[in-house]
Amino acid sequence: MKQKDIFIAFFRSGILGFGGGPSAIPLVQREVVDLYKWMDDDEFSDVLSLANALPGPINTKMAGYIGLKVGGVIGMINALFATVIPTVVLMIVFLTSLNLYKDKPWVAGMSKGVIPVVGVLMGILAWDFVKKSKGYFGWTIAIILMAACYLLMETYVHPAILIVVFIGAAFIPSKKRKMGEEK
Repeated sequence: MKQKDIFIAFFRSGILGFGGGPSAIPLVQREVVDLYKWMDDDEFSDVLSLANALPGPINTKMAGYIGLKVGGVIGMINALFATVIPTVVLMIVFLTSLNLYKDKPWVAGMSKGVIPVVGVLMGILAWDFVKKSKGYFGWTIAIILMAACYLLMETYVHPAILIVVFIGAAFIPSKKRKMGEEK
């Protein structure tokens, strides 16, 4: 009976939580705290804070933890499945429908309309990184690093390799960081 309740609680919040975490968090709280009383408000707030601190979709993190707490490992798997399955089914239906109409002009226009939006969002994100790197390295080194990354990616060096290299470089002590620690 408890596994059924776990599935229903997280399936409802998954199917009704259109828009991701911000819209589904109140639904999860209603199911977990108000309806099934698996947690009180304070404990739910702790779970929410922890889920916010970790990377990834908040609904799946909360579902995994609450499912584990309430129903053990099977409860965790059950809650994760119930949270993810509505999105998977809706994506399959949506993409199948979109594929049926892929030759229609309105679908092509819709697809072309997404590209500039994603480009602008990525540009904003990249500019934020440029500003942060300028503050850390200074303009000269930041521009040299950006140019080097661009040239390396144009010569087919995989971006993941560059990411690993830069993460490793972050562990190399620098004079600027040492000076900041002394202050």
